[in-house]
Amino acid sequence: MEAVDAALLLVRVVVGVTMILHGVNHWIGGGKIAGTAGWFEGLGLRHGVLQAWASVVTEIGAGVLLVLGLFTPLACAAVVSVMLVAAFLAHRKNGFFVMRDGYEYVLLLAAVCVALGILGPGLLSVDSAFDIEVAGWPGGAISLGVGVVATVALLAATWRPTSGRARP
Repeated sequence: MEAVDAALLLVRVVVGVTMILHGVNHWIGGGKIAGTAGWFEGLGLRHGVLQAWASVVTEIGAGVLLVLGLFTPLACAAVVSVMLVAAFLAHRKNGFFVMRDGYEYVLLLAAVCVALGILGPGLLSVDSAFDIEVAGWPGGAISLGVGVVATVALLAATWRPTSGRARP
């Protein structure tokens, strides 16, 4: 095993498991789906329950795909989109630092996923095993481009700014 393949596996697994746990927390943690839906509505998103379930499915699904190294650029795009929505709606107004509920953490996850899209999933992945790996500039373009387009589409379709923002 090459060191770079081990490093890519490590990054995929850590980001993937993080996303899985994040999705599970939106689903069954704290306020469960109802609480997540209410929080999303407080951020100005319409159809809170639908948004909550879409978030859960996207986060868990992208996490599983990353762990497996399957359709890696699309899994990265899903993480990028979730993180951009979070950065824009929940963290932007708080500045950079995570200890002030800023966008530091979500920016880092998004950037790591764009880099992973560029580098590819590595040899220890389903993509590699089935020779469907997309890496380099095309992988990065898919990770960033699809992530940005999905974010813009979601916000255009469902975001209606509110005067007061809910807190998680």
